[in-house]
Amino acid sequence: MAELLRPPPRPSLGQRLGATLAAVTVTRLLTTAGAVVLVAVTAWWLLRSPAPPVERSLPSARSAGAGLATNATTATTVAPAVAATTTSSPAEVVVQAAGAVTTPGVYRVAADARVVDVVTAAGGATADADLQSVALAAKVTDGARVYVPRVGEAVSTDAGSPTTIVGTNGRGPPTPANPLDLNQATELELEALPGVGPATAQAIVTYRDEHGPFIAVDDLLDVRGIGPAKLDAFRDLVRVG
Repeated sequence: MAELLRPPPRPSLGQRLGATLAAVTVTRLLTTAGAVVLVAVTAWWLLRSPAPPVERSLPSARSAGAGLATNATTATTVAPAVAATTTSSPAEVVVQAAGAVTTPGVYRVAADARVVDVVTAAGGATADADLQSVALAAKVTDGARVYVPRVGEAVSTDAGSPTTIVGTNGRGPPTPANPLDLNQATELELEALPGVGPATAQAIVTYRDEHGPFIAVDDLLDVRGIGPAKLDAFRDLVRVG
């Protein structure tokens, strides 16, 4: 008689767990872990706060306008200070050095300069200068004329001016009856002649110093800046002593 077939016995719980663990391989574990990480990253990306738009990081027209207004206010505030600086007292003044100095002429000196500074700027006094007649410590002003007389010249100093002024040696203004001696006249006395200014008076004295005393009134025609017409205008007011 044939033997009846019986179903295999049901595996126990321990056997089933062992079979399940045997089916789980390292590869499956890594795949599962990767999937979990991917899901976590995706969830974080979707749930995170959105970044602010780029426009918020750019300056607005209002803030730019406020900056310009601030700069304009600063410029307005600074401008008066610059204007005040430019309108302050000048650092230099222009003066003339004449008479017994090495290089007569017009010079720029410091605004607080003294007469001695003007003489120094002109190369110093000559050997025949009468410095005792000059107010060397007096202050100079813009446009002043500092004249250093020679020994023997009579000097009258205007106490209210830093400029040393040479007098007329008591002879008064030149006239046909009291003509001016070309070999003794100072630059200031020569300027009293018609048509003779500071430049021409200085040229006459310079010519006299370089060529010696004038022999005749017509020798003035050899002086730079003097022509026949100018000489005729004051011919009767000068003489040669």
